[in-house]
Amino acid sequence: MDLLTGLLTTAFLAGGVLALAALGEVLAERVGVVNLGVEGLMAMGALTGIAATTIYPSPTLGFLAALLVGAFFGAIFAAATVLLRANQVLCGLALTLMGNGIASSIGRAYSGMPARATFPGIEIPLLSNLPILGKAFFSQNILVYLIYIILPIALSYIMFRTRHGLNLRAVGENPAAADAAGISVNLIRCTYVTAGSALAAGAGAYLTLAFVPSWSDGVIAGRGWIAVALVIFAGYRPIAAVLSGLLFGLITAIGFVGQARGWPIAPAFLSMLPYLGTMAFIIVPVLAWQRMRRIMAAPAAIGLPYYRDVR
Repeated sequence: MDLLTGLLTTAFLAGGVLALAALGEVLAERVGVVNLGVEGLMAMGALTGIAATTIYPSPTLGFLAALLVGAFFGAIFAAATVLLRANQVLCGLALTLMGNGIASSIGRAYSGMPARATFPGIEIPLLSNLPILGKAFFSQNILVYLIYIILPIALSYIMFRTRHGLNLRAVGENPAAADAAGISVNLIRCTYVTAGSALAAGAGAYLTLAFVPSWSDGVIAGRGWIAVALVIFAGYRPIAAVLSGLLFGLITAIGFVGQARGWPIAPAFLSMLPYLGTMAFIIVPVLAWQRMRRIMAAPAAIGLPYYRDVR
């Protein structure tokens, strides 16, 4: 039972990084913009969280600082791809390279430095006493509850139960029709790309302030790319994206437990499990039934710039 509790505890912690980054990418892709800069945004967010706590030892301050950094670079990315209509794939790759480069250069001064403040666990009365799941989930830090409960429910409600959510999805499906209906395509795209970038950077700060409380070059280790893949696997839906992040968190936790307990499996193979899982789950929508492919279909205008004068 202790093994299962520890496995689930690690799964929730590890999955939270991917889930938060995936939620940010869902926001961007739902309005028709592919942001491949998640990896770079996460790297800058991870470093910002550590750097901010050295100035003032507050994990909340570090997390908020990372959100601001992500929003700043997300706004630049949005201006380039939405307003200037630059190629989204190239801009995303440039953002990843720039983010990794900035984090690597500035991060030399913080390499190996533990976070001066981290998010403490919060035990929820009664629920934390439940067997297995109580200690695994209801004794986590505040960000875990935010990522797994508050954000996905709130975003799903807004996206699928409100008029604003209908406008949001219309921009991603048919921006010309949305524009004709009086919806500001550029404003909605810029807003949600910026917000999604902020969440991606927040995922990086979550990594260094709640999961692995220290900074080192390469600490993101491809998690940004996995988050982008999770959005496809989740059918561009917030709750499904969070559950997918939890699934990959469980895969990661299995690798950690296997190495800690000395399973007769090569450590390199155990470390590869999340990436192998990514490859496997990306194939699922392609091989799925016609109905599943329809449910998991990408927004029709994703990756396409909008030219108002040719609608």
